[in-house]
Amino acid sequence: MTKDQCFYIGYVSKTRGLKGELQLFFEFDNYMDLDLDVVFLEMDKKLVPFFVEKIKMQNNSTAYVNFEDIDHIDKAQPLLRKQIYLPNDKMPVRDPDDFTYHDLVGYLAIEEDEGELGEITHVQEMPQQFIATVNIDGQDAMFPLNEDFIVGIDPEEKIIVLNLPEGLIDMYLEQ
Repeated sequence: MTKDQCFYIGYVSKTRGLKGELQLFFEFDNYMDLDLDVVFLEMDKKLVPFFVEKIKMQNNSTAYVNFEDIDHIDKAQPLLRKQIYLPNDKMPVRDPDDFTYHDLVGYLAIEEDEGELGEITHVQEMPQQFIATVNIDGQDAMFPLNEDFIVGIDPEEKIIVLNLPEGLIDMYLEQ
């Protein structure tokens, strides 16, 4: 199994207890829809399969999992911070009408007063809101993706028009 045959869903964040239980952190939007009977962890630039013995999904983008043959904290410790992948054929089918902020990666961000900001290179979820990143003159500029700031989104042209708070983009341009 290679990375191009898989999609990234998250990473192992920490151990829990002494019996090899691990906490997974999901960076995949619809993590509750994933089929997690076997997952692949990236170890030494290779994807290694781990069979799920027991999993408890949580509402905060995490899950507690026990893998087969990982029955002690000493066996679980080497798995910390490892990235988790699933085969592409396990990708949940999404309704084309379900649009998320993560879909904005690759969109051209245009601010009403400042003009073209650039292409959105990254969207991350923070506790209170989503944050988009664009590269302006070689520097990453971040701004909130908030309904109050979004004027319009054109999925056909891959453009998002924004009305950001005054001075927000100037902060990045002045440096």
